[in-house]
This record gives sequence, C-alpha cells and structure tokens, in this order.
Amino acid sequence: MKSLLLLTMLFLIGTSAFSQLKISTANQCATFVVDLLDGKINGVKPNTTQPEVKKLLPCFTSAEPEDNTSKCGGLVAFKDRDVYFYTGRDYVEIREKFKGKLSIPLMGAPRNGLFKWLGNVKIRDTNWDAYQTSYGLIIVYFNKANRINKIQFSTQGPDNIQLCQ
Repeated sequence: MKSLLLLTMLFLIGTSAFSQLKISTANQCATFVVDLLDGKINGVKPNTTQPEVKKLLPCFTSAEPEDNTSKCGGLVAFKDRDVYFYTGRDYVEIREKFKGKLSIPLMGAPRNGLFKWLGNVKIRDTNWDAYQTSYGLIIVYFNKANRINKIQFSTQGPDNIQLCQ
C-alpha cells in the first residue's frame, strides 16, 4: 500500500514539474483592463516591443513599423477599442471612446477631482496635466467642460517623453 501511495505521489509531482503554463491570447483580447497605477494594459507595458505587443494582444486592427517611414516611430492600433501603443516612443494612448475597464475611473473625470488618485500635478498646461508615477508618467487631456477625454501613460519621464503630434 505504501509503495502504491509513493508511486502515485511521485507521478503527480513529476507531471506537475514538467507541465507548462500556456497563456491563451484569446483571453488577452477579451476585455482590455488598464492598470493606470502600474502602467499596463492586460499586463503589457508601454515599453514592450512591437512584435511582443502584437503577440500578446493579437487583436490589433493596424500597425505601422518602427522605421523612418512611420509617422510616430511605430504604432500598434486597436481602433475598435480606441487604444494605441506608440512602440517607438514607449507610451500608450487611450482615447474618449475607449472600450474596456480602467483601474481608476479617469475617463470623463473632472480636472479638480484627480488628486485623490494621482497626487500633485507635475506639469500643468491649458488643456492637459502630467503626473509622475512609479513607472513613468500619466498625461491626461481635458475637453472644454474640463473633463478627461484622453489618457497617455509612459515608462518615460517628463524630460524624455516624445509624444506624437
């Protein structure tokens, strides 16, 4: 009886040691979950390479290569979700018609209500504010009603970020 139990335990340990975790890319594209405090969309950071973004999130609608023919240094677009990875510049842009979940409800939030989530403004302009984060920077843009209508987050700091115009 002891040898049967020992044999069963060895078999279970052996099979679990050699098994591999396989991540389904279909699940990665089901719903975009944006963690603004950690700087990720479904676990993908803004400084992820273009081939990796395409592999991890294969539901992209278009892409521009990272070369001198591209307008903004490379892009992986998810137009149906209003999300854009600028891979050559290490930032992500989320626009007003975003379809998905935000870890903090910034889209549509009023300008005067952001301190509780983002702290003090690092740089302020007429129609945008930039906040320092643990991973880089969040820039939020405001419409005429002073509510957020676009979010950009980057692994770059305020001195290094280059946004596409």
